[in-house]
Amino acid sequence: MTEFLRTPDERFAGLPGYAFAPHYIDDLAGYAPLRMHYIDEGPRDAPVALCLHGQPTWSYLYRKMIPAFLDAGMRVVAPDMFGFGKSDKPVDESVYTFDFHRGALVALIERLGLNDITLVCQDWGGLLGLTIPMDMPGRFSRLIVMNTTLGTGDVPLGEGFLAWRAFNNRSPDMAVGALMKRAAGLSDAEAAAYDAPYPDARYKSGVRRFPNLVPDNPDAGGAALSRRARDFWSREWAGKSFMAVGVQDPVLGLPIMTALRDMIRNCPAPLELENAGHFTQEAGAVIVARALEAFG
Repeated sequence: MTEFLRTPDERFAGLPGYAFAPHYIDDLAGYAPLRMHYIDEGPRDAPVALCLHGQPTWSYLYRKMIPAFLDAGMRVVAPDMFGFGKSDKPVDESVYTFDFHRGALVALIERLGLNDITLVCQDWGGLLGLTIPMDMPGRFSRLIVMNTTLGTGDVPLGEGFLAWRAFNNRSPDMAVGALMKRAAGLSDAEAAAYDAPYPDARYKSGVRRFPNLVPDNPDAGGAALSRRARDFWSREWAGKSFMAVGVQDPVLGLPIMTALRDMIRNCPAPLELENAGHFTQEAGAVIVARALEAFG
């Protein structure tokens, strides 16, 4: 059995802006006994906003967007990927692969029977999430995409990402809260909420692993899937799309997002958030309002 750690519940007490009821699955097909946490708010028969976080964040990242989706009458499902947030954290870094994470998300969608989905994604939420709709026909209707890309393995990785990966690899006990505070202008309490899942470095195997999973050659894990996804989004996607870009992002900013927009069939010009960086969700409800307005 995979050795894993489970963050004590008391670490998550009183987090600002995050009063959502926890939901857990510990028998997810192919992943038992690992326990996955997810937020599930709103009417069960409503259109779904599936909110996927990236690295080094967790579902707390969506705390400002969730109320706006709920006010629009939607159901919101926001999982914590394994290794993040309130979900269990395998200790062995080799457990974390592209297919491991993607498979867990697919299993959760199937387990919850989600349909009429708006895929809401950023960072690894996009790297993984953008590869899913092509293999789950009929479930996805709309896309809200923020500061992310597809890891196709046939495009050189940018200097900004290589610098981030190098920083990650020399920071095995990354100060997540401090990083988020600098990057997103958070309060001390909000920054502490990003630290909450990680009592010490042992809990950060998943955080450490993600940058090294970005496909950097055509044969890397996830690269072939991502190339298939690129073809899907450019040729077959028939849903509505909305793009928001944190312009200050040095890694996945306007140049990368312009290239991604070119891959997404009928994707309109993006909402450019001039003062936002990589963690676009911290801009909050304005993204939801503009996206739902665009969707009509």
